[in-house]
Amino acid sequence: MTILTLLQEILGNYTQQKDEYLFACPFCHTHKKKLSINILSNKWKCWICGSKGGHIIWLLKKLNISKDLLNKFRNEFGDVDLHKFKTTTAEVALRLPPEYKPLWKVEKNYSYYHAISYLKHRGITSNDILRYRMGFCTEGPYANRIILPSYDRDNQLNYFTARLFYEEGMKYKNPPVSKNVICFENMVDWSEQIILCEGMFDAITLRRNAIPLLGKTLPASLEQKILEEKVSNIIIFLDEDARPDALKLEQRLRQYEIDVRVVLTRGKDASEMGFETAWEEISNSRSTTFKEFIGQRLSTV
Repeated sequence: MTILTLLQEILGNYTQQKDEYLFACPFCHTHKKKLSINILSNKWKCWICGSKGGHIIWLLKKLNISKDLLNKFRNEFGDVDLHKFKTTTAEVALRLPPEYKPLWKVEKNYSYYHAISYLKHRGITSNDILRYRMGFCTEGPYANRIILPSYDRDNQLNYFTARLFYEEGMKYKNPPVSKNVICFENMVDWSEQIILCEGMFDAITLRRNAIPLLGKTLPASLEQKILEEKVSNIIIFLDEDARPDALKLEQRLRQYEIDVRVVLTRGKDASEMGFETAWEEISNSRSTTFKEFIGQRLSTV
């Protein structure tokens, strides 16, 4: 597989102007193909938002592509010393893709019904769709994806994820911005118990004061907010495979004298388990004793 073919798989179709290949820019979400990539020099630049870099690998790392795809590029490029290639990204206010359409407004087309069918299969209700302002795209870099936005305490967009509603292809495509945010912050009551889970669909399933980590580690902004609000009770809800990460997170939160419970599910995340089963797991959980905690830590060494 050539570098150009791999780029097309990630960025979509392109046009060619001499040695430059032009793609739609994933940083400013413009319809126009203004992201110029030179495959000979490996340099790239968007002529609208100013994002640029000295090597294509830097572009791919900023797009958070899968390790498998990144390794395919590394095989094509060979060993690359990225420290000598500077990269800069212009400050661009995060916004929803221009192709975003709200899912609570019924459309009579195949893509809309397919998106709704996918959400129903995951236990998402019409109330969830409206509450979380879910949308979808039929065109552009996020085509055939459900758009799930997150808003901060001032109801300003601070992140979104795009989930493919077909079987084939890269499941998730996220905006090239920092994950150091408090997801669904506008829905959090800091005076109550909060639940930390992995993904945005997990948080929607859990419903009650659930905050997605967008991974398995605690964002710095969320940690600071927990301390500022003096949160006293936290549940960590992760998959069994994330046991080492969960225990590290538990240890980190315990040092602030927070009552922490860890729920590790086997083989299924919250969105696959459904609301009732997930909350049954939470109800049956309890705080670990110091002796149990130390034993669990030693078992992962």
